[in-house]
Amino acid sequence: MENDFTYTTFGATGHRVHRLGLSASYRPGKQTVFRAIDEGVNLFFGFGVDTQMTAAMRDVLRHERERFFVVTGVYNLLIGYPDMRRTLERRLRQFGTEYIDAFLFLGVTKPKQFSERAREELQRLKQDGRVRFVGMSCHDRAFAGTLAGQGALDVFMIRYNAAHRGAEQEIFPRLQAHHPAVLNYTATRWTELLRRPRGWPAQRPIPTPGQCYRFALSNEHVHVCLTAPRTEHELVENVRALRDGPLSSEEMAFMREFGDVVHHQRKWFM
Repeated sequence: MENDFTYTTFGATGHRVHRLGLSASYRPGKQTVFRAIDEGVNLFFGFGVDTQMTAAMRDVLRHERERFFVVTGVYNLLIGYPDMRRTLERRLRQFGTEYIDAFLFLGVTKPKQFSERAREELQRLKQDGRVRFVGMSCHDRAFAGTLAGQGALDVFMIRYNAAHRGAEQEIFPRLQAHHPAVLNYTATRWTELLRRPRGWPAQRPIPTPGQCYRFALSNEHVHVCLTAPRTEHELVENVRALRDGPLSSEEMAFMREFGDVVHHQRKWFM
């Protein structure tokens, strides 16, 4: 097992996980999934869109189920209400497993979208044994912080990066009592932290993907960052960047300065 910057306990779930989790949003292919496993990645996020990822996971879960932590869920719908149980059954078939480690209610932007009905339904899925932990992804940081303080959920999937640091005030201080697992996404702010913004001097460097992941993971409250590589090469670069450990004080100052410039480029990003 490598150092604690590379692996951690996933909050109150008690599971030991690699601090980069693989998302197949950009369909990197089965070989990339297998390479991720070889590199030590053991948390996977998917919802059936990438058939190559689900096929790869079926292969490995059949033989080493307890080694891996599978995260999936149901999306909050703009019209109607999602059928959680039917979605869960579909995910179980897709991944070829008898249970899901963490099942999330995804895409909550307003408190009213995560109704009492949704919370109760998640808990029922957990009680029937086919889901071990439940959670949500939420764009409303204050609401997520309130739920975390109440101990309402096992896992929170949130956005946190050098340009979006509001979680430092609105979510992280509320985690102490119940220690839910925190799954981070958009560490590169949809790649905008990897491009030179207007006004950034040409002679100054811009962040690497590895620095973006290390920025988020340098915060003690973030357990896992999702990475969504397009190729096997990108995956390996991202995973191996963690060997550099937490950002130094100089790197952290650089990332925060750069993040502030990026954040003010487009006001419509929250």
